[in-house]
Amino acid sequence: MANRLFQGVIHQMKDCIDRTFGVIDENFTVTASNEHGKIGEVIPTFNLTNEICVDNGYTYKSLGSGQGTNYAVFVEGNDLLASKYASILAVAFANVKFYYDEKYDRGNFIKNIILDNILPGDIYIKARELYFNSDVSRTVIIIRSLETNEVSIYDVVQNLFPDKAKDFVISINETDIALVKETAQGIDPKTIEKMAATIADTISGEFYAHVVIGIGTTVNNLKDLARSFKEAQAALEVGKVFDTEKTIVSYDNLGIARLIYQLPTTLCETFLREVFKRGSIESLDQETLFTIQRFFENNLNVSETSRKLFVHRNTLVYRLEKIKKITGLDLREFDHAIVFKIALMVNKYLKSNPVKY
Repeated sequence: MANRLFQGVIHQMKDCIDRTFGVIDENFTVTASNEHGKIGEVIPTFNLTNEICVDNGYTYKSLGSGQGTNYAVFVEGNDLLASKYASILAVAFANVKFYYDEKYDRGNFIKNIILDNILPGDIYIKARELYFNSDVSRTVIIIRSLETNEVSIYDVVQNLFPDKAKDFVISINETDIALVKETAQGIDPKTIEKMAATIADTISGEFYAHVVIGIGTTVNNLKDLARSFKEAQAALEVGKVFDTEKTIVSYDNLGIARLIYQLPTTLCETFLREVFKRGSIESLDQETLFTIQRFFENNLNVSETSRKLFVHRNTLVYRLEKIKKITGLDLREFDHAIVFKIALMVNKYLKSNPVKY
């Protein structure tokens, strides 16, 4: 990647320097040059120091001894002008490499944190090495593409959040992009949801691509970013089961669905057997389940539910009695209604073959 950056800079400079020039790596291989034919050429090795060096008609200047591959610039000629060109080019390419390395290392650093690929004790050591601000608020947001398309969601999100010193856009897999967003201390969760909605609207409105977005909780230190990332993943999985119509799912707003998601499936199965001792939940037909859903949506109000269903009040009462006969639960009683509501959610959860994070 650094070689591509070097070649890009050379392309911009080629009209300013009327000589052959370029960059060699630690193996004395030309990795970038204004003369494309020289790229890949291996020059005879010699003792390259940090000072100006002249060899075989070329002037060389090292970019310095940093971590990773060491590079040097070369300029055709061995006169004073070649020496000045080499010195200027060395400064330019050293800065390009520095900013590239800083961005690359920081991005990788954040990716290793959220994926739990770094020991907790090493996080703050690495943060100090990278001059990384550890004690600011950050939120992990996962943008998941729902279809295969030609649009690079990564590039779209990167353009929406161009401040690479504060915000990090990380490709997780072929469908998921993680945005690690620096946020204000004590930020209102609704503000983050509005930002997520802007991302979804931009991708949908301008590129006709559909995404769902999961939001983790805001954390105040680096080591908790992994937790925020897992929460964002959980939000997407829970939303896929319980809130299929939602584009934005926040972990903070999952409510009882979050509790169900955290339960072992064996415990959920035991709960369903205990609730439906008289008859299986599968014995309820679609019309009955639809009636139950509307009854819950109208706060267990018989009159309001019958009005919304366009049925007589007595018809609704008959249906509720039928449910009581099958399940032993009277939905007009609050305690029974709560148990039944949870049982419906648990049943839906089990059918979804949940993926735990």
